Amino acid sequence: MPDNLDRVPAGTDAVQADTVDRIAGVCAAIARRIARSGIAEDLGASRGTNTDGDTQKALDVIADEAFVAALKTSAVRYYASEEQDEVITLDPSGTLALAIDPLDGSSNIDTNASIGSIFAIYRAAGSPDTSFLRPGREILAAGYAIYGPQCCLMVSFGEGVLKYVLDPETGRFTLLGRIPDIPAEAQEYAINASNYRHWPAPIRAYVDDRVAGTEGPAGRNFNMRWIASLVAETHRIMTRGGIFLYPKDSRKGYENGRLRLVYECAPIAFLVEQAGGRATDGINAILDAVPLTLHARTPFVFGSANKVMRVVTYHDLPEQENAALFNKRGLFRV
Repeated sequence: MPDNLDRVPAGTDAVQADTVDRIAGVCAAIARRIARSGIAEDLGASRGTNTDGDTQKALDVIADEAFVAALKTSAVRYYASEEQDEVITLDPSGTLALAIDPLDGSSNIDTNASIGSIFAIYRAAGSPDTSFLRPGREILAAGYAIYGPQCCLMVSFGEGVLKYVLDPETGRFTLLGRIPDIPAEAQEYAINASNYRHWPAPIRAYVDDRVAGTEGPAGRNFNMRWIASLVAETHRIMTRGGIFLYPKDSRKGYENGRLRLVYECAPIAFLVEQAGGRATDGINAILDAVPLTLHARTPFVFGSANKVMRVVTYHDLPEQENAALFNKRGLFRV
């Protein structure tokens, strides 16, 4: 029986289940530390920057160290983290490779918004790099924990998405079952609209048509959401549907978007597709992308399948065409 999950579905690979169970134990401990932030220690204090130039919080480092410690005696051979320059070898005899963002959205700690941990498990390849520089289609299992009003662990072993909820009294995660597919019809979209002037024309046109509401081609009103926490955005979409967009843009350093392919986008894309949704870079499926480096970035568009494919259609039209053209075409009424 797992130590931190009350159960896993019958037939789940034992080695993968043990790895996820260890991850769940760390997630439960992180949830407790977040709840005590500002009481026992200042977990939101900055610790400098990580290898990719992003500001580290104290809890980023604490979380990373906790996952390493928990997985040293597991089947994980290679460990790739946002907080590490290179892949770490944990157990040379291990059979698995783990890609992880130990604490996604840590800039939100001080505001008490939901943050989380994201991970993907692969079969270990012949070298550290080849274990991760591969398409997300080769993921064996993936998941995320969201530290919010409920601490939820969403996991897929390749047969749908399972939802666990942390019981704060026992410190264990209770399986609630497999979640339904992502709803097809939703009137919410998530994007950081302050970057509108930097976006490519197809993204501007898509958002223009959402802003137009009942007077636009969709013939309905939409609500915009933006939490700036990938796990929080994902959890809302997994529950209510809609679409998330973080496109590339014209600013220096944003030519390929800002989210990391290996330990953010690929795991989320795996979960989204397991829940009947789609995930692309705006055009091509994220799970087909092969990263060139461990910390490679990518544009990211995911959510309800029909919404995501509508964005692809906007990219198919000539760059110079604008939202005025779309307003005349029934093709875009989704």
